[in-house]
Amino acid sequence: MVEKTHRIKFTLFRFLVGAFLFLQTAPAQSSDQLALISDVETQSYLASVIKPLYQAAHLSFNENNVFLVKDNTLNAFVSDGNLMFVNTGTLLSINNTNELSGILAHETGHIMGGHIVRQKLKMRKMQYLLLGSALAAGATAVSTGRGDAAMAVLLGSQSSALSHMLHYQVQEERSADESALKLLAKTNQSPAGLLNFMNKIKKNNMLSGISETDYFSTHPLTSERISHFSQAASKLKNLSSAHRLDNDLKLIQAKLSGFLETPAQIQRRYPQANATLAAQYAHSILAFRQGKLTAAINLVDQLIDKQPKNPYFYELKGQFLFESGRVKESQNFYQKALSLRPETPLFQIMLAHSILEGSPDNMQLNRAITLLNKSLVKSPSPLAWQLLAQAHGEKGNTAMSLYASAEFNYAIGNLTVAKRLIDNAAQNTADKTLALKIADLQQRLKEDLDEE
Repeated sequence: MVEKTHRIKFTLFRFLVGAFLFLQTAPAQSSDQLALISDVETQSYLASVIKPLYQAAHLSFNENNVFLVKDNTLNAFVSDGNLMFVNTGTLLSINNTNELSGILAHETGHIMGGHIVRQKLKMRKMQYLLLGSALAAGATAVSTGRGDAAMAVLLGSQSSALSHMLHYQVQEERSADESALKLLAKTNQSPAGLLNFMNKIKKNNMLSGISETDYFSTHPLTSERISHFSQAASKLKNLSSAHRLDNDLKLIQAKLSGFLETPAQIQRRYPQANATLAAQYAHSILAFRQGKLTAAINLVDQLIDKQPKNPYFYELKGQFLFESGRVKESQNFYQKALSLRPETPLFQIMLAHSILEGSPDNMQLNRAITLLNKSLVKSPSPLAWQLLAQAHGEKGNTAMSLYASAEFNYAIGNLTVAKRLIDNAAQNTADKTLALKIADLQQRLKEDLDEE
């Protein structure tokens, strides 16, 4: 869950249930929503790449502020609160971790430069300029009686304001590029990855028929950036582009491909003759998606034999079993994954989910509640609140179930529903600790509803 001032409307995708457990977190998909994927393996990898860059930039790092966006375009971006977003398309397109480091170093440069705050201030200023031009246009129309003159004033002012805005954005992109090169040098990483990625963007633009011009561009020309990074790479030949996480990236790309790409794309990326661990990973997921459960489990068992201490292979087998209705069997593999990566919130949620779907007795319900509470302490999640509401409901704890349901709806932006639930919870509890939690949520809701 993102802090309330940075709340993101999103559709949560998890590597769970079907190819995914789809959890609709808003009544309808809109243009300002992001489809986010929660996957421990990928997000841990991203955190390992980002953390050294943040440290070099003297920025505080929080692994809960790293998000994976289900989008096949080549992009990464930052927002208020030092939140970092990386598209799945970027991860699937890079050749090595050095490329990703360069991309994320650039985004970290935006944070270092305070560009996000400045862009907000400039947008506000631009709104005032446009409002002023609209008033001027109205005055022109009244004095001359000519609507075309008013339109000329309005369009002229808008063009001037937008050009002013874009000029600063281009300067900030150049500044972020410079910061990226400095951060890569500080972390002993080559700028070659940035150069490679910019060449990919250029090729992608050419294939898409995109023609770059200086006018109405928020970035320096790609050719300009390629030239700049090429010079930097030639000066820093001593820095290696090899990275200790490159093997991890290969497995992550296989997982993302297996879940997100079409069977034809997966086969092109990982032909049947490919006997690598990554290819086997992708093919196990593809087999599962195609309903070939026995083949999928056989492949993942082979992966476990080769890497018995890899928690993500046990997680995957747990998913296969859970999705296939063998819920109680899945618990053993989720538990194994959790034992290899203790205190991992998503593993705690997955194990709790499998317990709740397996006709739990009172002791098992308590176990699920403990797991969910632990996950919420480290990484608040809408799904954890939803499952916690279910667990308390099955135990007959009405007030606690209502409170958890209210937190779930608050997390996904259903404020009206959350208020109704939390007010109901307040009328159904005599527990002082719970009453304090209820009062806290009521206050948060009041502030947000007042803002709306």
